[in-house]
Amino acid sequence: FGIPQISTGDMLRAAVKAGTPLGIEAKKVMDAGGLVSDDIIIGLVKDRLQQSDCKNGYLFDGFPRTIPQAEAMKDAGVPIDYVLEIDVPFDAIIERMSGRRVHVASGRTYHVKYNPPKNEGQDDETGDPLIQRDDDKEET
Repeated sequence: FGIPQISTGDMLRAAVKAGTPLGIEAKKVMDAGGLVSDDIIIGLVKDRLQQSDCKNGYLFDGFPRTIPQAEAMKDAGVPIDYVLEIDVPFDAIIERMSGRRVHVASGRTYHVKYNPPKNEGQDDETGDPLIQRDDDKEET
């Protein structure tokens, strides 16, 4: 459809990687296993919606997650045309997230059970090591 997917998780990870003030603050919260505040998330999303690629629409991924986030978008006049909720049992979420592995340089993702690399712990194309993101660890 030529519209961007807007993932607050991806935006937060990018801010952490870039070492922005927001990223540093968010990293502290995420490392402690907490959720980043609604104010930070709402600010990220509002800024993102101002970019030119959003003029014909966008797809939110994992947003809004709370009533205050939804209310803030409504108050800002952000239209929501459709909502799709995928209800997944908690144990399945833990299994999926904790099994995910990432090749940092390319962003390629694998799963130890559902989409394993050819060689355990190595990217299929480069042979580089795969990592488990901190926010994919079961304790988080």
